[in-house]
Amino acid sequence: MTDASSTFVYVTFIRTTPERLWLALTSPEFTKQYWFGVHHDTDWKVGSSWQMVFPDGRIADTGEIAESDPPRRLVLKWRNEFRPELKAEGYSRCVIEIEQEDGAVKLTITHSIDRDGSQLIGAVSGGWPRILANLKSLLETGEVLFTKKVS
Repeated sequence: MTDASSTFVYVTFIRTTPERLWLALTSPEFTKQYWFGVHHDTDWKVGSSWQMVFPDGRIADTGEIAESDPPRRLVLKWRNEFRPELKAEGYSRCVIEIEQEDGAVKLTITHSIDRDGSQLIGAVSGGWPRILANLKSLLETGEVLFTKKVS
């Protein structure tokens, strides 16, 4: 990242295993449960294309798998496809890190873009906390907290 960049970082601890968290992050059926029906479409191999698909089939986001080290680290090249002002900002980078820590798993999401004052980073900083709260709740209790995404 250059000096003209925007970054959002979110850290949470989840009572689960790194393997179970990795599966929750990469399994389309599991993802739909906490990501408001949205799922990933990829084979999770480095260099492969990646996209997020809305329940109605529209493409939400696209990109590429930049790194994949199950169950520890995943890096995505990421571009929003459904909001023109966000798509115009180009590709961002989303780093997902999973670390075992004292009977829980530390999940760190770092989403950044080489653009000062990015609208995309503003948007994901509102979305990631709800998505990750749902993920944590689903893994720990079997139920999500939020059933509708707030725009």
